[in-house]
Amino acid sequence: MNLPDRPTRTSGRPPTLREIAERAGVHVSTASRVLRQPEPADGWSEAALRVREVAVELGYQPNLWAASLRTRKTTTLGVVMPRLTDGVVATMFQGIEETATQAGYSVLLSSPPDDLDAQRRAIDFLVSRQVDGLLLSSLHSPGREFVDSLSVGALPMLQLNRHADVGLPFVSGDDHRGGYLAGRHLLDRGFTEIAVIAGPEHASTSRDRLAGFRDALAENGIELGADRVVRSDFDVSGGVAAATVLLEPDSRPEAIFTVSDTIAIGVLGVARDLGLRIPEDLALVGYNDIPVVAQLPVPLTTVRSPARLIGATGVRHLLSLIAGNEVESVKLPVELVERASTRR
Repeated sequence: MNLPDRPTRTSGRPPTLREIAERAGVHVSTASRVLRQPEPADGWSEAALRVREVAVELGYQPNLWAASLRTRKTTTLGVVMPRLTDGVVATMFQGIEETATQAGYSVLLSSPPDDLDAQRRAIDFLVSRQVDGLLLSSLHSPGREFVDSLSVGALPMLQLNRHADVGLPFVSGDDHRGGYLAGRHLLDRGFTEIAVIAGPEHASTSRDRLAGFRDALAENGIELGADRVVRSDFDVSGGVAAATVLLEPDSRPEAIFTVSDTIAIGVLGVARDLGLRIPEDLALVGYNDIPVVAQLPVPLTTVRSPARLIGATGVRHLLSLIAGNEVESVKLPVELVERASTRR
């Protein structure tokens, strides 16, 4: 429970812990403990509730700076997360912020462009703000040299959504499995002339989803030719550019798998301009299940990634690292959501 934002004390001097403790009828150490800790899982005791009510009445505000000097902790987590305008990234951040707040931590976010120089500046900034740990959602692969060059000391760090083989634990969706499910679904619907818009090479999400998709096709003796795989950015304009290449009349596939829903939206725009019907002329599978794709004129079949849970789990694992524990990397389950864009 957060302290309500309704102080009633009119004196210019803030109340001391001793004054709060005396008014609440508890020891000073009890008042201090109650006012600096998050709400316990089983709720506040009656004494703790009394302390917090008195603190509100007297207009108490915790001195976070003084606390950080005593504990060498700022109770702040740093997050580097490009593409915050992407629905799946925004949902992931919601999971981060909700879980951090419940644990008594604040979040300092930097959302730089998805390039290494911008990421380095973002990380340097967050480290300068003395965050207690870092969540990195945008590392490039290979990334060992980049991570080794960072001036972060022993600061706990965890990879989120992407993993870059840099020796840091990560939390992500099971992207290989998701790509496999997309490939299996298209094969089960009878599609064999298939192409992929695979996203940028440096992103593990792109590589793993493509690898899983290839594995599904290989089980049926189908190999994706080089002309059937187009790289793009993760955004709508990337989908437009890639679809313009793939949808040439003389080599048009029956179906396309895109490694993000935003890419798929770009494909839909190109298909519309070419007069192609979805799914009669072109079937389409996306990835992530951002909310808008279920409301499109032709709802999009996609692989649902647990974005909010990825963010929440990442925070819990980072807090465990901050506490001095070891954590294992986690790939969370994904599922295919069938909609009209692949129904023949």
